[in-house]
Amino acid sequence: MVVDGRAPDPREARSTPEFIALLRLLKEASGLTFRELSQRAEAVGDVLPRSTIANMLGRTSVPREELLAAFVRACGCGPEQVADWLAVRKELAVRGERAGTAEASGAAPEATAGYSSEPPTVPLPGPAPARRRRSRTVVAAAVALVVLAAAAVTVTLLVRDDERKATPVSGPVAGRTVQIRSVHSGFCLSEKRGSDSGRLYQVPCEQETIPSFSLKPLDGDAWRIVTDHPDYDLGCTGVWDGMRDAGAGLQDQECGKRGDAEEFLIEPVGRPVEGYRIRPAHTRLCVGTERNSKERGAYLVQTSCDGADRGSLFSFDPVAGGTPGG
Repeated sequence: MVVDGRAPDPREARSTPEFIALLRLLKEASGLTFRELSQRAEAVGDVLPRSTIANMLGRTSVPREELLAAFVRACGCGPEQVADWLAVRKELAVRGERAGTAEASGAAPEATAGYSSEPPTVPLPGPAPARRRRSRTVVAAAVALVVLAAAAVTVTLLVRDDERKATPVSGPVAGRTVQIRSVHSGFCLSEKRGSDSGRLYQVPCEQETIPSFSLKPLDGDAWRIVTDHPDYDLGCTGVWDGMRDAGAGLQDQECGKRGDAEEFLIEPVGRPVEGYRIRPAHTRLCVGTERNSKERGAYLVQTSCDGADRGSLFSFDPVAGGTPGG
């Protein structure tokens, strides 16, 4: 349940993506599952299906007013908080962005402290500290340190990039348990343990990734990406609610709910092969990270296939002990 004074403040949002991220944070802070939120809404006469909640938290546009109100009420917000959410939603719907923040409106800056979200919200800048005069010697020393630090970072990035380029690329094999690795970032696909959203994002491959993935061939050169989740058992990877627009998220769910949005074409790119495109069969778009991000925690979405972009290339790395199947 959201504790009064600790719930995310919608007035912190300056853009629609930040607003949606705060909604995800509100859901996490409530401690309620999609099913429990739906039941709480129904108990007070609101209509809030589980699939609608998932769709709302996966979109990149502001939700409808009545849906937003039902959701924040179900999360435990009172009338004043509901009014704040609706006011910010209206401003974003009209202008597309906001200049104000919770600090400008008098809200406590620590209102959202202590919570994490997927993806994490971008911290808003605080007031600039008062400038102090520094001697030329101090400034020169600071500049030298910055130059040395930049050089160290550059060398590190070059070494990491060489390591990633040296990592061999593996193609799809029926039934073999794999980690699905982004050639672009070097990270692997995973869900967040304890979350029931099914959203896929990228994490370091050396940490535990869930669920386990395997590939099942279908007719017409298509593949199904089968999942085995430690909490939810067998399922399938697909595009959220079978959506067709670019930016729709990749999601693990029970098989058979999204038709050909659970089928993928897997195509090699380059000679020798640099990686494989994963293309949802219902749109022929490509799978990649949001905004082509190389950052840890970036969500996987369907996006355009312009060029042989490394941001949309993947490797199906065999997992030790994974047994090939039919």
